[in-house]
Amino acid sequence: MGPTSNSYISQRSKLHYVDWGNAGAPPLLLVHGGRDHCRNWDWVAEEMRHDWHVIAPDLRGHGDSEWSTDGNYTLQSYVYDIAQLIHQKELSPVTIVAHSMGGNIALRYTGTYPETVRKLVAIEGLGMSPKSQAETAAKPVAERWREWIEKKRGASARPPRKYKTFADALDRMKGENKHLSDIQALHLTTHAVNQNEDGTFSWKFDPYMRVWWPFDTSRKEIQELWSNITCPTFLCYGADSWASNPVEDGRIEHFKTATVKTYQEAGHWLHHDQFDEFIADLRAFL
Repeated sequence: MGPTSNSYISQRSKLHYVDWGNAGAPPLLLVHGGRDHCRNWDWVAEEMRHDWHVIAPDLRGHGDSEWSTDGNYTLQSYVYDIAQLIHQKELSPVTIVAHSMGGNIALRYTGTYPETVRKLVAIEGLGMSPKSQAETAAKPVAERWREWIEKKRGASARPPRKYKTFADALDRMKGENKHLSDIQALHLTTHAVNQNEDGTFSWKFDPYMRVWWPFDTSRKEIQELWSNITCPTFLCYGADSWASNPVEDGRIEHFKTATVKTYQEAGHWLHHDQFDEFIADLRAFL
């Protein structure tokens, strides 16, 4: 049996999540990354559902959740949405496993409400490397505003991309992650697209979410949030990924309770690329 679809309200938006049952068990929240969806976690959920009450949300602008009417997607809004889900469904103390942007959100939430999180796993979730952050911060404020405005205008002029056939969308999914098996790619694509009225296929995520707000919480303040985290924390990285490893770039110094592991022959989606190894580590950590 698969999960049931549910919804909750956050900032007047109807957001979707799936519930894998076993409501009497400890809650386990699975948070996907950018341009992804909650069914990205199905393999992990299948493994964990017998011991945990697994819930996986679609972030706003993703999957089957509503798009933001103003086309703006900030990490602050995402953190609020997760805080609302945990609060409304009374999931605290909750265990969180999160990937990429979802990991960034989960780390900020946990640093804000450390008493509500039992354990935290973040897969490549620390955001931009210190080098990239420094390069962005070096740009004049007006230049950052202008770039953001031009990107927003560009997004408004482009309709959502359409693929003539489902197979075309599937090929795009395979091209995004060379490590995926055919079965994984098919499953992920099936839950990632809608069929349009003209028979073409488009990704479910809002293309506006590609345009990031030009300003974020300061690096010092984010580091302060990381240092607030008191629960055991497991940070995971793929050896073949573009993400900057915190052990190598120094960011691990801001964590009190974190351990880091690098997975060989794995990219950014290491929980797909080295599934068996990741599940074994996840079980041991939890």
